Amino acid sequence: MRINPQHLAVGVVYTISIGFTANLLTLARSPLEAGALVVASIAFLIPHHLQIQAALRGRGQGGVPVALIVQTAATYVPIPYLLSLWVVLGYNWAVSMPTILTGVVLVRLRPRFAIPIMAVIGVITFWLGMRVSGGYLAVPIYNLITVVVTGGVTYGAVRLVVVSRELEQARTELAEAAVLRERLRISRDLHDGLGSNLTAIALKGDLARKLVERDPAAARAELSELVHIARDAVQEVRQVARGYREMSLREEVHRAVALLEASGVNCQTNLAELQVSRPVDEALAWAVREGITNMVRHSHATTCSISTSAQGGAVRLELVNDRARKRSVDGGGLTGLKERAGGLGGSVSAERTDNGGFRLTMEVPA
Repeated sequence: MRINPQHLAVGVVYTISIGFTANLLTLARSPLEAGALVVASIAFLIPHHLQIQAALRGRGQGGVPVALIVQTAATYVPIPYLLSLWVVLGYNWAVSMPTILTGVVLVRLRPRFAIPIMAVIGVITFWLGMRVSGGYLAVPIYNLITVVVTGGVTYGAVRLVVVSRELEQARTELAEAAVLRERLRISRDLHDGLGSNLTAIALKGDLARKLVERDPAAARAELSELVHIARDAVQEVRQVARGYREMSLREEVHRAVALLEASGVNCQTNLAELQVSRPVDEALAWAVREGITNMVRHSHATTCSISTSAQGGAVRLELVNDRARKRSVDGGGLTGLKERAGGLGGSVSAERTDNGGFRLTMEVPA
């Protein structure tokens, strides 16, 4: 049977508090002493239990610590009366109960308050030991060590429960975040990749339909490319599902030029020789794909330019066309590009040019 650390920690805390208190009952010599101990113990253990439960649930101490004040009063107020009944009884109470109180002080108060109060409790316990032992240091030192160790064990056990619970919650949240990231990745990759391929398929299909009667050979060539693009789309969907995508900026630019020329758009490229990492190269390739897809869908462009440059440790990609429609550009794809660039410490901007065109820019650290 596997031991639950949280249950074990709670058991340690209550074993200490109940064990110390129950042990005092063995010192009672009469019903009067036993009754006084029972009443004092109940007054002590009720606020003690409430505070331990609050600490185990991770609740912070807000405002005046009423329960702690009550427990402190229940600790020290009975001492004179118990001493009057029997010195040994009163002394053992004065040593045992502050020891338990120390653990509550540590778990319920901030360190700047808890440490001084713990020091005061330790000093009082040490002084009582000196008074009872007649100056023999072994007893007060033992009492002081008991205060420190018991308080530390109580604090450690309670914190173990709280931290374990927070760790479980954090693990759950991380798992949910991982699932959400994976969903966003699949959605973004399908939008960016499959959307572009479907646009190309539609374009090739329209072109083949127009050519089928007047130029059957050209129509067959377009249909052949359409089939090739469709197969690429299937392969990309599979890669998205596996979470494995490899894209190259130069290959994507070559693909973009072919698509634009088939659409009747004159495309000029000016690509600098870049030495960049694979993530940066893929981010730039995605920008080209998204920009060209939006251009085909949302513009009447006749010319387009794709250029890259490197300056100041950053790589800049620009896609510019000459005719943009008045309708807004697809925000979903731009959001995906901004996420990709943001993950690399870069940025994406999209704006209309003065001559009625459109400019898409991505800038990321090289």
